[in-house]
Amino acid sequence: MELSSSMNALCFSVVVVVIFAYAWRFFDWVWLRPKAMEKYLRNQGLNGNSYKFLHGDLKEMVHMTTIAKSKPIKLTDNIVPRVMPFVYASAKTHGNNFFTWMGPQQMVHITEPALIREILANNYLFQKVRVGNPLVKLFARRLVDADADQWAKRRKIINPAFHVEKLKHMLPAFYISCSEMITKWEGITKGGSCEVDVYPHLQTFTSDVISRTAFGSSYVEGRKIFELQHEQEKLVIKALQSLYIPGSRFLPTKSNRRMKENARKVSSSIKEIIHKRVTAMKMGESSKEDLLGILLDSNDKEIKQQGNNNSGLSIDDVIEECKLFYFAGQETTANLLVWTMILLSQHTNWQR
Repeated sequence: MELSSSMNALCFSVVVVVIFAYAWRFFDWVWLRPKAMEKYLRNQGLNGNSYKFLHGDLKEMVHMTTIAKSKPIKLTDNIVPRVMPFVYASAKTHGNNFFTWMGPQQMVHITEPALIREILANNYLFQKVRVGNPLVKLFARRLVDADADQWAKRRKIINPAFHVEKLKHMLPAFYISCSEMITKWEGITKGGSCEVDVYPHLQTFTSDVISRTAFGSSYVEGRKIFELQHEQEKLVIKALQSLYIPGSRFLPTKSNRRMKENARKVSSSIKEIIHKRVTAMKMGESSKEDLLGILLDSNDKEIKQQGNNNSGLSIDDVIEECKLFYFAGQETTANLLVWTMILLSQHTNWQR
């Protein structure tokens, strides 16, 4: 009986210690570490909002974005408060360089060109901060989150795909996609004039261009990949706009299941296209002038030159870079084209 009581007391003590340890780690994550970082940043001469327990600036960010999107925008309005209301307000309040809070994670915003150049030119010194929500990794990784030697290796292999001479070979793909979009607009206007929401058309246009330039003859498969990536992007943005609780990615929620399923389908689809290309290259067929072909050719040359498979990209690396083509190119380009049209509408002399 005495031994049983001692064992129970020991088990209880162990449980209490474990609970206390995890509670302390949680308290350190949501309060002690952010407050210490806030003090450090202020000592460095940076300003920003005081850290708010757990949420940081998230609530204010979402609130200001919701208000900005609820109001119509005129051609004479300043577009920056509409696009980035919280960042714009923070810059006005705290100066050109300031910090904000994505939950307990601090973010330093740099707007001075000289400092931006210094940071980008010294990627070995200025390392990338990992996003708190690991579900984001289901969307796109590799070059976008690589640092130092890994970043340099991937950049060296991927860079040939964006040489001007290589891009010239992709002009026909740009032309075909653009012609299809303009033909649709001509069908809508029927020779007259009417109001057209161009944004959905520009989204389709940029996705078509990427599908054609990334995968060439595998264009149809490329479009299917884009549709999955587009849905994945919406789920990722939703995840980033909410507080991530460690371990919640393992919960079988509808959103988590969908993100993992999308990631699996995208990876398997790209892998199938890659295997077809690699097989064709081994049989002596010349590499194609699309992004995937150039990437595989550049990777093959790097491996042969160094005489080591580890010097090149793995199949998984290539898959991630293909996913990144969509992430980095589709929504960003569509948005830039929309704002380009708005600026052309604001400045008619630019049109001429």
